[in-house]
Amino acid sequence: MILSSGSDHVYSGAIYEYQNSFLNYLHLEDMGIFTACDKHNQSPEKLEELYQFGKRLVPDAPAVPAPMPVPDFLAAFDSGGPVRQGSAVMAASGWYSQEALRITAELNGAYHTPEEIQDLFAQLTGKPVDRTFGLFPPFYTDCGKNITLGKHVFITSGCRFQDQGGITIGDGALIGHNAVLATLDYGMDPSERHDLFPAPIHIGENVWLGANVTVLGGVTIGDNAVIAAGAVVTKNIPPNTVAAGVPARVVRTL
Repeated sequence: MILSSGSDHVYSGAIYEYQNSFLNYLHLEDMGIFTACDKHNQSPEKLEELYQFGKRLVPDAPAVPAPMPVPDFLAAFDSGGPVRQGSAVMAASGWYSQEALRITAELNGAYHTPEEIQDLFAQLTGKPVDRTFGLFPPFYTDCGKNITLGKHVFITSGCRFQDQGGITIGDGALIGHNAVLATLDYGMDPSERHDLFPAPIHIGENVWLGANVTVLGGVTIGDNAVIAAGAVVTKNIPPNTVAAGVPARVVRTL
């Protein structure tokens, strides 16, 4: 922390607050106090030197480690049981959500080549992404670590994946604009309202989800199925069928 003051009284007060309030409250390590301008040092060059020193500290700042390894985190969500408020798994979910927000902010905030998008998506999921994968940002998720993709998958812009419960997308699937895949429910009982109840989504090979489709947790969509734009899929859809409506129902076979 760098302090600069034109008054010894203000300067002393600032040091006191720094040591007794700021550090203690945030549980930070004291890296020392540097003065850029005092009675004996009126150098602007010193201020610039200290500013550059502070910038160099940023990349080396220790990252807060994940409270739970990814395999343990996924095992808890894939177990079929609820994730309780206040549990270690819930805390880990919050940590991975923050990581996902950071990666998706980078993904969505600037132009990236297809290869760069694939690399960022690999960071997001924590697993290799096939070079046939395509994505038009923006893309949103509050986890990312429970997404599994096949080959030749294409995701169009504006999609939102809530993947803690697990989202698997088969080879050749096409995910239309603004699709929502949601694998979490809250408890219906008020005493469980802040607990999470995960259930996986399985999307088969060559499935086509139209624009603004919503798929809820626990649903399997069979190979080659087509889900019409705006449908809300609450139950399994057989292979080689077309489903439409709210809730979605099969309207024809292929």
